[in-house]
Amino acid sequence: MPTDVEIAAATPMLPIEEIAAKIGIPANEIFRYGPHKAKVSLPYVQGMQRREGSKLILVTATSPTPAGEGKTTTTVGLVDGLAHIGETAAAALREPSMGPVFGMKGGAAGGGKSQLNPMTDINLHFTGDFASIAEAHNLLAALIDNHLQQGNELGIDPRRITFKRVLDMNDRALRDIVIGLGGPTNGVPRESGFDIVVASEVMAIFCLATSIDDLKERLGRIVVGHTDDKKPLTAADLGAHGAMTALLADALAPNLVQTLEGNPAFVHGGPFANIAHGCNSVTATNTALAHADWVVTEAGFGADLGAEKFIDLKCRFTGLRPDAAVLVATIRSMKYHGGVTVTDLTSENVDAMRSGMSNIERHLHNLREVWGLPVVVGLNRFPSDTDAEIAAFVEGIEKLGARVEVCTHFSDGGAGAAGLARAIVEATEGGTPDLHFTYDDGLTLVEKVEKIATTIYGAGSIAIPPAVAKQISQFEAEGYGHLPVCIAKTQKSFTTDDAMRGAPSGHVLEVREVRLAAGAGFVVFVCGSLMTMPGLPKKPAALAIDVDSEGHITGLF
Repeated sequence: MPTDVEIAAATPMLPIEEIAAKIGIPANEIFRYGPHKAKVSLPYVQGMQRREGSKLILVTATSPTPAGEGKTTTTVGLVDGLAHIGETAAAALREPSMGPVFGMKGGAAGGGKSQLNPMTDINLHFTGDFASIAEAHNLLAALIDNHLQQGNELGIDPRRITFKRVLDMNDRALRDIVIGLGGPTNGVPRESGFDIVVASEVMAIFCLATSIDDLKERLGRIVVGHTDDKKPLTAADLGAHGAMTALLADALAPNLVQTLEGNPAFVHGGPFANIAHGCNSVTATNTALAHADWVVTEAGFGADLGAEKFIDLKCRFTGLRPDAAVLVATIRSMKYHGGVTVTDLTSENVDAMRSGMSNIERHLHNLREVWGLPVVVGLNRFPSDTDAEIAAFVEGIEKLGARVEVCTHFSDGGAGAAGLARAIVEATEGGTPDLHFTYDDGLTLVEKVEKIATTIYGAGSIAIPPAVAKQISQFEAEGYGHLPVCIAKTQKSFTTDDAMRGAPSGHVLEVREVRLAAGAGFVVFVCGSLMTMPGLPKKPAALAIDVDSEGHITGLF
């Protein structure tokens, strides 16, 4: 079978005006970046009401494995599947980060016949949103160090500056650095470092902001460090938030592209699904809901991270409520969680597959019993899956009282997800569900983390070092104790240990550090060995990416 990039390149694209017209967006309200991608005018979409009767579908997944589950591919496939059965549908997705594109994962715009176009543009610079976010973030960082250099009128303590710089590339050598070396004209020496752009609080703010004014206010609330008298110092104190907003104003308009079958997709923003909420922008989601009967969106990683943050952060902040969820799984992922090595995942092993279904059982429980959502399991079928394995999986899911649809959208496009589309339509016939959050607003920060750890992860307890506990107390004393929490941990396990598969119980959630994201509106609890600046693997995906003399890019899967 051709590669993803070859399939995308061989698929004719409709002019972006035709894609916009499918959902009622006038041609004069889009700003073209070439013939096949555009931004939708921000004044046009601001304040637009949700389309009457429109439905929001959340696509999430079992705990990720090295084999890949195909969550974005299923999201795109479901949009095309809904169109295939006569519905008006649009996708709302994150923009890919170039860190994973050139690192471990490769491209991230779907796969096979269920992907987005123009695929190479989306995976690379796209419309420049990430560059704008990086510039806004790094402007604030530069203003901090310039303030130190120019006399430090605000009394910033260089030892307590927590705001690092960012770039959209995996580069472990920049995690911890010393800046300002080389003499008095080069600034004040201090320790600092880099995070990847998707881990930036500016990225999280960008994706939660509902307007230019909201964006500016949130940027002003960013706490960059503390003064000599230990008072929080914000971007507004430095006067940075106006210029930062100016750099982001055009980027805040949502991006419009298309699926291979010519259905609309809003691809906008891309916060890290660990350190932030892992969802596309609120602006894009609301724009889609104002123009399509069905909006299919996705939250990063497995349901324990992505769906939890979608519900406890994005839904809590915005009032959005999903009408149903799709839980993506594969036979290969179940075998992996049942103890099978990566090299043996293509060999039939029904017993291991059944054992690994403990993972999907917990995710199903959380989605249905904790959060109260109707769920359809979408089994993303691979060529190596045997009839016996599929029969055993379907039997296991049905015993759990859930509906399951075997999907072949990777090879068959929307027709291969038509059954999933029909199942979702039926699952939403009972009306909007009564969504439940994992925890109440009135709990303390630690109680909120304990609630997520014990309820969602199956943990027995949490462990917080004394230094971190002191920092939490300081946040609460400064007035941030009411904020919701964002747990940053490995996506590969319910625990903080990458190697723990399945659905472990009774483990300890180990908190390593805590960070305040006051502008975004949450407190981040960093657990285990998670890094906010990833490194490149031994053989980065970049080594397979190339371009020929005619400009055709290869290697993006």
